[in-house]
Amino acid sequence: MLRTLGAIRQSLAPGPSKPTFPLVLVSPVPLPCSSPWQVLSLGADVLPEYKLQAPRIHRWTILHYSPFKAVWDWLILLLVIYTAVFTPYSAAFLLNEEQEEKRWNCGYSCNPLNIIDLIVDIMFIVDIIINFRTTYVNINDEVVSHPGKIAIHYFKGWFLIDMVAAIPFDLLIFRSGSDETTTLIGLLKTARLLRLVRVARKLDRYSEYGAAVLFLLMCTFALIAHWLACIWYAIGNVERPYMEHKIGWLDNLGDQIGKRYNDSDLSSGPSIKDKYVTALYFTFSSLTSVGFGNVSPNTNSEKIFSICVMLIGSLMYASIFGNVSAIIQRLYSGTARYHTQMLRVKEFIRFHQIPNPLRQRLEEYFQHAWSYTNGIDMNAVSAWLMRGEPPPPQV
Repeated sequence: MLRTLGAIRQSLAPGPSKPTFPLVLVSPVPLPCSSPWQVLSLGADVLPEYKLQAPRIHRWTILHYSPFKAVWDWLILLLVIYTAVFTPYSAAFLLNEEQEEKRWNCGYSCNPLNIIDLIVDIMFIVDIIINFRTTYVNINDEVVSHPGKIAIHYFKGWFLIDMVAAIPFDLLIFRSGSDETTTLIGLLKTARLLRLVRVARKLDRYSEYGAAVLFLLMCTFALIAHWLACIWYAIGNVERPYMEHKIGWLDNLGDQIGKRYNDSDLSSGPSIKDKYVTALYFTFSSLTSVGFGNVSPNTNSEKIFSICVMLIGSLMYASIFGNVSAIIQRLYSGTARYHTQMLRVKEFIRFHQIPNPLRQRLEEYFQHAWSYTNGIDMNAVSAWLMRGEPPPPQV
């Protein structure tokens, strides 16, 4: 360690035959962020600290690493999560002929969810306007603040997805009078889920943290199970009126809990809570390959959907177990390297027959050095800093 610091000090010391230059880090690897706004920022291109200078920007232009943009990105993230959860649920469970008739009689504002959806759409439109005025980092690691270049960059990127996700389809086709309005609203509202692609790209910067990856995998598993539960209910609900023999899973559920369907009464049958919990229970048991059998597919459509759920479950199992294994291996990699190096020290002592007092001092020195550097090769790090090259994987 002292030799390394001495070498760095000697290389930076002025001399008559060797002119010195300021140490400039040109590595594209971002340095640790000291500002909490940089940590909370969801931007894909977070500026390194050596470039955090106040650039000359146009009026009403927002810096992509500013505190306002960090807070705004988290607000949009929460709205996207709300959309990902409630849009499929609303399209499958809440949009029906009876609900459409109520909206026709009392207006769009009768349902509080409609007001919330309208607010979410307005926020997404505002987000589009903000993205047109937000700087970005180009391939040369330069902050681009020109409005025209920002607009072109946004048009080539996420503008189309953001625009489709922000259109209030249910408000545009409200009171259209069509018999297929309910189904059309449900299908068009799922276009909001396109914003999840952008959120997934932004959350990728947290992939280096094992706990964050594990939490995101669990949330993804639960979200996919929620979507499949909505589809599972929609299949049973759509094909039920056309079945001569009521053998679908909804009719079986009504028989099990004593809430049978009556075709003359639209409000008969299991409640929305019973249907959603049962559908979610089926998708979770199918994705995890448990399958108790108390909720089973009976029609051809339900069987085909169950096959698809099993295929999705097998792929998710492989992905989750692979990531969990990598996380556990990463957690114990430091301990494994420590024991390997200690074993080499002991073999060196045994081979050279070092006496006990010196052997104890060598082991204590190794333990102290490891606790100080955590196994990092300081010579390699200093050489990397001087050359400005990416560090090797073992550093």
